[in-house]
Amino acid sequence: MASKQISAGVGIPMIIVGIILAFILAPLQADLKDTVEFVGSLIGILGVLIFIAGFFSRKVTKITS
Repeated sequence: MASKQISAGVGIPMIIVGIILAFILAPLQADLKDTVEFVGSLIGILGVLIFIAGFFSRKVTKITS
C-alpha cells in the first residue's frame, strides 16, 4: 500500500511540475529556454519512473530472529 501512496504522492506531482516547466514556463524564458525545457522534461521523466516503479514494488516479509 505504501508504494502506491508514494507512486501517487510523488510520481504524479512530479509529472505535473515537469509539464508546467517544459510547456508553460519555458516559452516565457528568452535566455534559458533550453535549460528550463531540459529540467522540466527530466523532472517529468523521473516522475513517470517513480510512478511506474510504485506499481512493481512488493511487500517484503519481516525476518524474525
